[in-house]
Amino acid sequence: MYFFGMFDPVYWLFIGPTLALTIWAQWRVKRAMGKWGRVPNLRGITGAEAAHAMLQKAGLSQVTVEQSKGFLSDHYDPRTRGIRLSERVYSGRSVAAIGIACHEAGHAIQHATHYAPLALRNAIVPVASIGSRLAMPMIFLGLILHMQNLVLLGIAAFAILVVFQLITLPAEFDASRRAKETLRTMGLVQTQGEGAGVAAVLDAAALTYVAATLSAIAQLAYFLLLSGRRR
Repeated sequence: MYFFGMFDPVYWLFIGPTLALTIWAQWRVKRAMGKWGRVPNLRGITGAEAAHAMLQKAGLSQVTVEQSKGFLSDHYDPRTRGIRLSERVYSGRSVAAIGIACHEAGHAIQHATHYAPLALRNAIVPVASIGSRLAMPMIFLGLILHMQNLVLLGIAAFAILVVFQLITLPAEFDASRRAKETLRTMGLVQTQGEGAGVAAVLDAAALTYVAATLSAIAQLAYFLLLSGRRR
């Protein structure tokens, strides 16, 4: 269990601040969704309708918008060129719903315009997925068996995951920027209050990505320190 830092004060020096940030970010998302998920948008449109409007403005009528299961399971799938929206967002008429839906439409536009960070993120998804599954077991076994090369291989795999997280940040921030700008220019949000609500929801969601990235960086730094101790 020492590997996971349970009894190592140094581990908590690395992870403690990012854990606090993660908890705060999740609280902000819950608070923003709780507030703006209950406020109807003045146009009375659904999240699906807002996403369609943004896609049509960008000339992307071929991108589908479909309902998916799960709470906040909203995402854009570049393989099928489809936007998947949770029921609360797809059919919801709240300020939060149209903000989240247009954020995902922003990803579809990024894909169509070959936005570099998104293209790079999509390219390394398979490698990052493998790294996320193998990194911890390799580091753990390497430390137990005193196999330094295995530890370093696991750290390298985890580093790929960190790179993936870092690339994700600009893609998420840009998608939110596109959503806010389009909602404003198309008149889908009609007051400063609605605009502030969209911003509150999307900025809170973005903070969760920042927290996840900083947490991954902190873990990588700890693994490197731990590897150095064992040499």
